[in-house]
Amino acid sequence: MRARGVFLACVSALVALAACGGDKEPAAVRTSALADSADQVMFGARAILTDQGLMRAELFGDTAFFFDDNTRIEMRVVKTNFFTTEGAKSAVLTSKEGTYRTQGNMEARGDVVVVSTDGRRLTTPQLKYDQVRNEISSDSAFQLTGQGQSVAGVGFVSDPNMNNIRILKTTSGVGGAVRIPGQ
Repeated sequence: MRARGVFLACVSALVALAACGGDKEPAAVRTSALADSADQVMFGARAILTDQGLMRAELFGDTAFFFDDNTRIEMRVVKTNFFTTEGAKSAVLTSKEGTYRTQGNMEARGDVVVVSTDGRRLTTPQLKYDQVRNEISSDSAFQLTGQGQSVAGVGFVSDPNMNNIRILKTTSGVGGAVRIPGQ
């Protein structure tokens, strides 16, 4: 009888010990501070950016957080398709995040990549797009490659297709044949 009592005491102790492990707090779930303070949150957001009725760009965001009476949109996982005045796609921008202001300005941040239709590729940590001027610019470091050429620098201003680019400071470059439009 005594062995049975010791056995039951051991089993009771094991059950009690196992139950103590259940007092753990549940794992914390990461939430976005943006989601807590946003006026509105949208998933799979899409916006058409126009100037005088002409489509300049098509903006996509995996997640969009609306602020300031819906005049500022903070986006995550951004993709922007740029278009020529004839409506043909001219370049595609991708970035980890961005801000779009309904007054016509966009800023892309985090692994920004712009690829033109002819294969030129621009990488930079930050880039701005002015919808009215239809130009991209940055005061950050950048790398532009394609068509046998490569240039690195700090700061540039260009059309989205990178046909007319003004480099503020060149740090290195490898040239190839220079293409002169119209000749």
